[in-house]
Amino acid sequence: MRRGEFLSFLGPSGCGKTTMLRMIAGFEQPSEGSVYLNNKVVNGVPAYKRPVNMVFQDYALFPHLTIAENVAYGLKQRPPKLSKQEIASRVAEALDLVQLSGFQDRRIWEMSGGQQQRVALARALINKPEVLLLDEPLAALDRKLRREMQIELQNLQRNVGITFILVTHDQEEALSMSDRVCIMRDGEVVQIGTPRELYDQPMNRYIADFVGKSNFFDGIVENTNGKNVAIRLKNGIVITAVVNDSKRNYEIGSHICCSIRPEQMLLSRSPDYFSAETSVELQATVHNRIFLGEHTEYLLHNDTLGDFLVLTPRQNERSEPPFSVNETIYIGWGERTILALDDN
Repeated sequence: MRRGEFLSFLGPSGCGKTTMLRMIAGFEQPSEGSVYLNNKVVNGVPAYKRPVNMVFQDYALFPHLTIAENVAYGLKQRPPKLSKQEIASRVAEALDLVQLSGFQDRRIWEMSGGQQQRVALARALINKPEVLLLDEPLAALDRKLRREMQIELQNLQRNVGITFILVTHDQEEALSMSDRVCIMRDGEVVQIGTPRELYDQPMNRYIADFVGKSNFFDGIVENTNGKNVAIRLKNGIVITAVVNDSKRNYEIGSHICCSIRPEQMLLSRSPDYFSAETSVELQATVHNRIFLGEHTEYLLHNDTLGDFLVLTPRQNERSEPPFSVNETIYIGWGERTILALDDN
């Protein structure tokens, strides 16, 4: 992990995200391997002696203490002992950092969920740790407040310059906040990269399915040149897919998994809508239509592709009115939008 970056561990429940975080914090010891902080092995070093602090999912705030007393708690536990004036000054600075100036005399139950989360952040930051660990800190917040706090956390991390490590199973949370994201499965790192790299260049079907939404369909390798694969679908149509893994060799005649993002597929009532760059045009039937404000999601069926999802932005409906359930329409996609993936 790079100094000063915002890194997220992303994966389903039980994949090892929190265990990884607890090993960094010192609450768990690795059964093998080593944990390094500032190029020094910290295996066996107790949590209270590590230059890290942690924000827990339930915040773990003390209800019998005021906001100021909660924030100051860590300062009072570490030597050297500070004067009351120094503690008050540091508490005021920490509360100002999380935009809670003037709240120091309130009790925890008088604060909203978002404000309690900020108190937990101030308490963790007041000791100026080199690494701040965040164990799903936004899980208890509603959707609107969660989005607001994502931006707050991003801005806070840039202001303080501390390495942030976030654990979450929410892909939107990880992609929107992180410099890099580490995808985990069954206790192992599957792929690590920037949010754009993971979305545009997933290494396998697991990544493509977990990061964002994808449509998958199968075919047989017709030909390959290392960068692209010609794939024959079951109706005889041949499409071209991009190979993300340059080390992977696809044998002619072998089974292959393809992926395309919902927003990369085009819909129209007329085949004349598609340009010369559109590589495939097929008919499909609309099964469901879900209006989500800024875009509409369509669940369609095609005898070759099966069921698949298409996302259309709101502005597209100005030229093409919304499609109706059971309506037969045309679908298509351009070159270099299909990915060839390992099916694992």
